Amino acid sequence: MNEHSHHALQRFAAIQQTMHRAPALTMLHIGDEESVIVSGALQRDSDEPPVLMTMSIGAVKSARELLRHTPPRPREFELAIEPIEDEITRHHRAVRQPSLLVTESREIKAIALLAGVPESREMVLSIDAMEGVFSRLAAVIQGQPAHTQAIPEDNVFAMPLLILREFMHHVHFEKILILT
Repeated sequence: MNEHSHHALQRFAAIQQTMHRAPALTMLHIGDEESVIVSGALQRDSDEPPVLMTMSIGAVKSARELLRHTPPRPREFELAIEPIEDEITRHHRAVRQPSLLVTESREIKAIALLAGVPESREMVLSIDAMEGVFSRLAAVIQGQPAHTQAIPEDNVFAMPLLILREFMHHVHFEKILILT
């Protein structure tokens, strides 16, 4: 187990201690080179250890490997979706359901702020609000200037948004709780 995975398990255990309103917990961390999912029952309900999954998709790595232009061209972005979906679907069956989706990811916090979620210690980003930000990104990819959509013109911003979107859709989460 690498240091990043060990840290993810430690953070998951710490978050487990504070959650009392969910049957189980799934933590998503989108890193620069890989993304980590930790999913399991709350400790009070089970002695079963959480499942740790590492996905070979990350904000910087995926932007570097899948996108050649800034902003990406429409076809290029469409083609980038497939490897992201493939990596998520390889792991989605191991995600505990139902569970509360949580993150401490600064990239996802940035998406929530762009969606208009007020900054607080616990921020809830709905799939609909996330889709609103994704629609703004799509407008930029279609040629609108990024400043008119009030989003960064940066592929390292686009990839976490794409990863989060595909994860929420394929694993069937309606919201994500962002802990800051």
